[in-house]
Amino acid sequence: MTTTPLHPGSILEETIGEIREILGSDLDSITVERVVIGIFFSGVTLSDGSGGLCFTPIKEIPEAVCCPSSARAMPYPGRFTGRSAAEFLRDLPRAPPLKKAVGIAILNALSESCWKRRPDYIRETGQDILDTVPLPEDGYVVVVGALVPVIRRLKARGKPFGILELDPRTLKPDELPYVVPQDEADAAVRRADMLVITGTTLINNTLEPLLALARPGASIVVVGPTASMLPDAFFRRGVTILGGDIVTRPDELLDTIAEGGSGYHFFGKSAEKATFRRSETP
Repeated sequence: MTTTPLHPGSILEETIGEIREILGSDLDSITVERVVIGIFFSGVTLSDGSGGLCFTPIKEIPEAVCCPSSARAMPYPGRFTGRSAAEFLRDLPRAPPLKKAVGIAILNALSESCWKRRPDYIRETGQDILDTVPLPEDGYVVVVGALVPVIRRLKARGKPFGILELDPRTLKPDELPYVVPQDEADAAVRRADMLVITGTTLINNTLEPLLALARPGASIVVVGPTASMLPDAFFRRGVTILGGDIVTRPDELLDTIAEGGSGYHFFGKSAEKATFRRSETP
């Protein structure tokens, strides 16, 4: 039995520790150059030239209903530039949603800085893992989140599968029959031969509990811009494939998301898909 901690936030905690180890004292000199909090994604550029992305958790921000309360949710507008990147890593797993999204974007940018210094992993680029990951012919698959490409492939496969999604409005009418009722979600995860999980579960602290429920031997894919960080902490918890995004043109990317852009507007232009596989995964 693994002794790897599976409490909410443990993946972020371990990843922060690995970044501190790799960057050492250089981390203290890396500052934030620009932050954009867009409708769909939040992004950052850092003083070392790296950029990072994270999903913007609009639906998880109750403070967004009025200006005075939203000011408490994000205390830095107008004062991001020049702040130490390390400042946003402190207490990141317990930060409120909007501040956490910016912190994860910074964490993802710093992960890219680490990879440039120490390319210890085989990283495949250019393909969306949701379009290419092998699906079990007959096995039961659970999709966590409205991950359109893999849901489309599962529908075409014609076999039973389940979707865990808190907001059914994000799904098409013909996808609603696959939604697993909330009181049956744990049982569905336990029986799954394959889990495909959105990286936004890092924001709402549900990823580690899902991994704790997964049965031994299940194939586990975690995917999305939010999960664009060092892969070790995921692999130690049973994840077999981690799919994220590399920011290739940080300023251009931030301009796009500042104008309400989504992945359709920047993939292949200012960002590209990247996939890490656990070493024993073929």
